Amino acid sequence: MLAEIDVTVREVGMRDGLQSIATIMPTADKQRWCREEFAAGVREIEVCSFVPPKLLPQFQDAVEVCTYALGLSGLTVVALVPNVKGAERAIAAGVHKMSFPMSVSESHSRSNVRRSVDESVVEFARICELVRSVNPRRRPKVSGGLATAFGCTIEGPVAEDRVVALAEKLAEVGADEVVVADTVGYAAPAAIRRVFRAVIAALGRLPVAAHFHDTRGLGLANVLAAWDVGVRAFDASLGGFGGCPYAPGASGNIATEDLVFMLEGMGLRTGVDLQRLIAVRAANAKALPGETFHGAIAIAGLPKGFVSASRLAS
Repeated sequence: MLAEIDVTVREVGMRDGLQSIATIMPTADKQRWCREEFAAGVREIEVCSFVPPKLLPQFQDAVEVCTYALGLSGLTVVALVPNVKGAERAIAAGVHKMSFPMSVSESHSRSNVRRSVDESVVEFARICELVRSVNPRRRPKVSGGLATAFGCTIEGPVAEDRVVALAEKLAEVGADEVVVADTVGYAAPAAIRRVFRAVIAALGRLPVAAHFHDTRGLGLANVLAAWDVGVRAFDASLGGFGGCPYAPGASGNIATEDLVFMLEGMGLRTGVDLQRLIAVRAANAKALPGETFHGAIAIAGLPKGFVSASRLAS
C-alpha cells in the first residue's frame, strides 16, 4: 500500500527535459531513468511525446519507452500529444494520461503548434471526443495544458482573464485536469496567486496543476504561492532540464530534486526518497555527457541531520 502524501510531484524531464537537449538519450537509459525514479517514489512520469520523429528524433522510441513504463505497476504513465494523430498513437500504446499543450498567447501557439488558439481548442475537443469512444477500461485521462499563461517572449503580457476563459473552455469540452504553465518564467508569486485562485474558483472540483520554469529564479517561490491557494500537484524536471524550442529565452523547469527537498523540509509528504532521486540524477549525468545539469541540492548536498517528512511519517 502506498504511503499517504500531501503533494504530488510529477516528473516531466523525460519529455520536457529531453526535448530541449541535443544529445539523444539511449532507450535503455530512458527505461532505467523511469524505473529508478519510480523506485524512488515518483508516481507520475511524462515519459515521451508522440510527435513525428522527424521533428523530435529524441522520441522515435516513444512506443518502446511507454511499453516499458506501463510494466511498472503503480506508475501513472503520461505522454504528450500535440494533435489527434498523436492521441491515436498514445491510445494504441496504452498510456494512462495524455497531456495536450496549447498556448494562451496567440503568437506562441502559431510558433509552437502552427495553429491559432481557437484551433487548438477545437483540436482538444476532438481528442476528448476520441477518448470517449475508447473502452472505459483502457480510456486514458486527458490533461489540458495552458502554456505561456503568465506572459510570452514573443508578444509580452497575457491577460489573466484570458487564462481563466481558456481553462473553462478546456473543462467544458472534456478535460480531466488543467495544468497552468509559466512557460517562459515571467511570473512572480503575486500573479501566481491571482491566476491560480481564479482558475480554481472557475473550475470547481476539476484538478488544477502547476508547471513552472525557473528562468528568472522564482520557480520555487511560485510553487509556494500556488500551494497557498490550493494547488497540490506540481511538474518538475530532474536536473532542471526543460524549455520550449518555440519560445525564445525559455529555459529549464524547476528541478525535481530541489522541489522535493523544499516540500519535504516544509513537512509536506511527497512520498519521494530524496537520496535515491539524487542518485538517479547522477546516473543521468553519466548517460548525458556534455549536457549541463541545473539545481542546487544535488550539488550542495543535503543539510546534516536532514530528515524528510515522508521518512518521519513512515
